[in-house]
Amino acid sequence: MIPRYIALGAFLALAACGSDANNPFDPTDGNDGSENGGAGDDGTPISREGLPPGTASPTPDNSIFRREALTEDGNGFARDISYDGTTDTFTVNNLAFDGDTEGRSDYIRASAVSSLGPFAVYENTDPAVDLINGRPVSQFAYRAIYGVSTSGNSEFAIVRTGSYIPYGFGGFIYQRDGGVTLPTTGQGSYEGSYAGLRDFNSRGGLEYTSADAAIEVDFEDFNSGQGVRAAFTNRRIFDILGQDVTQDVIAAYNADNPDGRIGALPMIQFRVGAGTTDPNGEILGDAYSILGNSEFESGNYYAVVSGQDAAEITGVVVITSTDPRPDFGTVRETGGFIVYRNP
Repeated sequence: MIPRYIALGAFLALAACGSDANNPFDPTDGNDGSENGGAGDDGTPISREGLPPGTASPTPDNSIFRREALTEDGNGFARDISYDGTTDTFTVNNLAFDGDTEGRSDYIRASAVSSLGPFAVYENTDPAVDLINGRPVSQFAYRAIYGVSTSGNSEFAIVRTGSYIPYGFGGFIYQRDGGVTLPTTGQGSYEGSYAGLRDFNSRGGLEYTSADAAIEVDFEDFNSGQGVRAAFTNRRIFDILGQDVTQDVIAAYNADNPDGRIGALPMIQFRVGAGTTDPNGEILGDAYSILGNSEFESGNYYAVVSGQDAAEITGVVVITSTDPRPDFGTVRETGGFIVYRNP
């Protein structure tokens, strides 16, 4: 176990041991994470380098589930994620001080920022009390973003908190419900949306982000693993109350770089190279952005293609950079995207 402190230094929080992941977004699913668990199959081994854990034996004909890899510093701790459309409630397990009800916590639609484009935003609000003395127990602030495609064939979820230094506990998941038919000729153009959460390595707090997403695929080179590129543009950053702080970030960068001033945040791109795709419709690789002649952000992306004629792509981007604002330090952006050939 590794001690971690919240930003204000009021409490000491200890990492707890994780549990097996269940199939997300389905409160009635009984998957136990075993090799016979379908989309929630945790299985071993995951042989493809860089592929997040999840479905052990993927095929183009079946569902695929992936989750953030579990690390001792807080990644991948969000488990048993589900969504109840009747009550518009998002449920998460295995996160400390997020409002506990028999080990699971209900997140409701966030009050200040309820959505980012087509994706819904949720917050933990359940109060907690000591069952012996009745005194209230303060909770950390978590946020969750949930996106589901218009067809319902793919979805993602991201959970983060800004209540720890360094980065807090959370996780992401994405999945395909059903198979994919990949073209073997031609190229495809996709458009859609991106939204995410930003947390910080050396300070507390959370921010939101959004962008327009465009991906292009060369299906003839898909099996060679080099036929994917992307551009996430019109990026915006919002504070936890929904105030647009994009210009604050731009102004801070320009103050430090008077000879290379910018008017907008740089676009997120996917690095074109070998090994990014496979015949099952899974995609992964390097994500980055460029300012001037230098790399500004860097990280990874993970995605899955779904539907007849590769109709949609759903995935997650995790990138880090040095925030140009004074005393903000390193920022991690975890964003989800869904793009369509026919939006």
